[in-house]
Amino acid sequence: MIPIVAIIGRPNVGKSTLFNTIARRNIAIVHDLSGVTRDRNYTDVTINKHSFTLIDTGGFDPAGEDDFSSLVREQAVFAIEEADLIIFLMDGTEGLMHSDLDIARQLQQSGKPVLYVVNKVENRAVENGVMDFYRLGSDAIHAISAKNKTGIRDLCDAVLERIPAVQQSAQADDEITCSIIGRPNVGKSSLINRLIGQERFMVSDRAGTTRDPVDTLMRYHDQTIRFIDTAGIRRKSSLGYKLERYCELMSLKSIGRSSVCILIVDATDGVTAYDARLAAQIYDRTRACIVAVNKWDQIKKQNKSYEHFIKDVRSRLPFMDFAPVIALSALTGQRVRKILDLIIQITKGYNRRVATAEVNRVIESVYAHHPPPVSGNRRTKIYYVTQVATAPPVFKLFTNNTRVFTQSYVRYLERSLRTALGMDCIPLCLQVTGREEKTDSTTRQPSGRRQKSR
Repeated sequence: MIPIVAIIGRPNVGKSTLFNTIARRNIAIVHDLSGVTRDRNYTDVTINKHSFTLIDTGGFDPAGEDDFSSLVREQAVFAIEEADLIIFLMDGTEGLMHSDLDIARQLQQSGKPVLYVVNKVENRAVENGVMDFYRLGSDAIHAISAKNKTGIRDLCDAVLERIPAVQQSAQADDEITCSIIGRPNVGKSSLINRLIGQERFMVSDRAGTTRDPVDTLMRYHDQTIRFIDTAGIRRKSSLGYKLERYCELMSLKSIGRSSVCILIVDATDGVTAYDARLAAQIYDRTRACIVAVNKWDQIKKQNKSYEHFIKDVRSRLPFMDFAPVIALSALTGQRVRKILDLIIQITKGYNRRVATAEVNRVIESVYAHHPPPVSGNRRTKIYYVTQVATAPPVFKLFTNNTRVFTQSYVRYLERSLRTALGMDCIPLCLQVTGREEKTDSTTRQPSGRRQKSR
C-alpha cells in the first residue's frame, strides 16, 4: 500500500498552496478567500523513488457549529483516519491560536505521527515568533513558506523519513477515467457516493459545494474506474469573481483528462441551455458520454413519461445522438449500477480497432445505397477507408473528390459506421482526404474542430 500523508489545519493557513508545492503542479484551488477547499483532494507524489498519496483537506474548525462547518470537519476527520502521517499546518503570521491547540489535541488523540509545520514564515519577525509554537509539545517545528518554496525540501525529507519507501507502480493499462459533469447541485457527489457505497464526498443542498476536481478509484468486474467529481459549472454571467472562473476551467480540464464523461441533468429542470453547452464541450473534445437524468424519483409519473422525457433530451441534444440516456436517482439508487456497466461497455468500443476490410465493406454498402451529391461531371471514387486511431476511433477515407463530402454527409457516414460496426454509443470520427491533395476536407477531427471545405 502506498502511504498516505494528510495536510490538516485551520482555514486559510495555506494547505492548498503547500499541497500544490509538494505535488509540483497546480491541482488544488488557491485563493485568499477562507474555506475554499472543502472536499478531500488526493494526488500521488514521488520524491527520490519514495511514493505517497498526499491529501489536501478543508479548513478544520473545531468550534464551527453550523452544518456546513460540520461537513468540512467530517471530511478532515476522514483524512486523519486514512493517513499514515499528518502534516499539521499553522499560520506563522497569526501566531499560535487557541483553535491550533484544539486541533493538536485531537491529532495527538488519534495516535498518528504528526509533523508540526508553521507556514508563511517570510520575514524575520515571523521567524522569531516560531518559538511560541513549541508550546504544542513537539520536539521539532518546521518553518516554511509554501508560497516562496522555502523550507520545503527539509519538510519533504522529514516526510520521507517517516514513511516506508514504495516504488511507484505504473498506472493500470485498463484504468478508465470518467468525469462527472453538470451544473451545481444536480447530484454529482451524491452519484459517486452511491456508486462506491460510502460518503466519499460532501453532500449538501447548498449549490457549489464541490470546487476542486477530485479523483476516486474503484474496482468493478476486475476493471479499475477513476471518477473525477468536478465543480458545478455555472453560467459565465454568474461567475462573479476569479475563484468561480478557475473552478470552471478546472472542470473543463477534467473533461480533457477523461475518456468517458457523465453529464448529469436535473430531471426536475429538464435539459437547460447550459446543459446543452456542457454537452457541446464534451462533444468538441470527442469524449464518450452518458447523459444521466438524476432525481427521477421526484418526477410525477404518467403514461409513457419515461419515453417522453428521453425523447425531449434527444431533441435538445441532437448532436449527442450517440450518447446513451439513463434516468436514475442517486438518492434511492434507482438504475445507478447500470452506469458502471455502461462505462465498461462504452470504453471497449472507444478503444476498439476494426479491420480495414470490415470498414471498407460497410462504407461501400452505405455509399452504394446513398451516394453523396453530384459535383459537376467528375465521378466521385472512394479508394479505401482505414482506421488511424483509437480512443476515439478515427477513420480516414481517401477519395478523388473531397468537395462532395459535406459536413452533413460526413455525419451521415459516421452514424452509418457506428450502427454497422456496433459502436452506437461511441463518438466515432471520419476524416476525408484527397488522394492527390495535401489538405483535408470537411471532417470532424478528434479535437472536435471543423475544417472548411476547400
